[in-house]
Amino acid sequence: MRRRVDDFVVGLATLAGAAVLALAIMWMKQVDVGHDRPSTVARFRDVGNVRVGNGVFIRGVRAGRVEGIELADGGWVRVRMTLDPEVRLPPDPVVVLNASSLFGEWQASVMSRSATPPDRALRRELAEASGEGGVLPGATLPDVAQLTAVAGRIAGDMATVADRFQLAFTDTAARELRGSIANVASLTRTLDHTVRLQSTTLDTVAADVRAGARELAEAAGAVRRTLSRVDSSTSGGEVGRVVAHAERAAAQLDAATAELHALSGRLSETQAQLTSALARSDSVVAKVNAGGGTLGLLVNDAALYRNADSLVRELRALTADVRRDPKRFVSLKVF
Repeated sequence: MRRRVDDFVVGLATLAGAAVLALAIMWMKQVDVGHDRPSTVARFRDVGNVRVGNGVFIRGVRAGRVEGIELADGGWVRVRMTLDPEVRLPPDPVVVLNASSLFGEWQASVMSRSATPPDRALRRELAEASGEGGVLPGATLPDVAQLTAVAGRIAGDMATVADRFQLAFTDTAARELRGSIANVASLTRTLDHTVRLQSTTLDTVAADVRAGARELAEAAGAVRRTLSRVDSSTSGGEVGRVVAHAERAAAQLDAATAELHALSGRLSETQAQLTSALARSDSVVAKVNAGGGTLGLLVNDAALYRNADSLVRELRALTADVRRDPKRFVSLKVF
């Protein structure tokens, strides 16, 4: 009986230990019994030191864990993450992998694309990872080891530069530098002597400049007075009236110019007509002088003039006879 009780206690302790171990494993893996945890997938070119079980954070709060990492076609790495049921992804989500401590622990941060760090390489990786439907674009920030390696390379480069500077700055270079300093001191003394010699000339030039400044001030005063007169004339409307009169005179001058231009055109036409008439008159006069036609004969035949003169005398005698004795020429009978 005693043996059976001991076996029962050992078996019960073994079952209890197994249950505790299973619960511990489930707690470490964050297994939810009876809950359906949503999952999402992101793709990366390189995931760094991310491992399955690393946390997924949204706005600094743990919201899930990394469930799986697998290689994909095209040189991509797919990371599957499970999220808590009440978690909602931010708008335009992306995933950034980064180191969470100095001991090699990593995490996945889900954030909006606009909230990513202003790093060109990071945003270029996100742009390359975009485009596949249902998969979030991802990028990886360099960890502390990579930054330490870069700092080590920079320190090595600085040490190389220091060695080259020490190699260039030898005793000969120091002596040359001291000689250069001595030359600068000598040049300074020479310049001081030159300045002392030219101080008198500078005083004279300054006096001339002051005199020129006074004359310039007087000229400025005269200009100011002239401008005040112009301003008073402008405010009184005199300049406006002068401008108006000038505009009217210009308009009248334009009208007179147009009339002169039209008159010139008409004179040109009249001149052409007069020239044509004179040409025809010359032709007629030439024909008259040549004795052609009736008018030519009248002008050039003296006998016609004498006959006309005698005809006129006879007409005068006939008129006198008619006046003296009209009954001789006119017979009037009344029945």
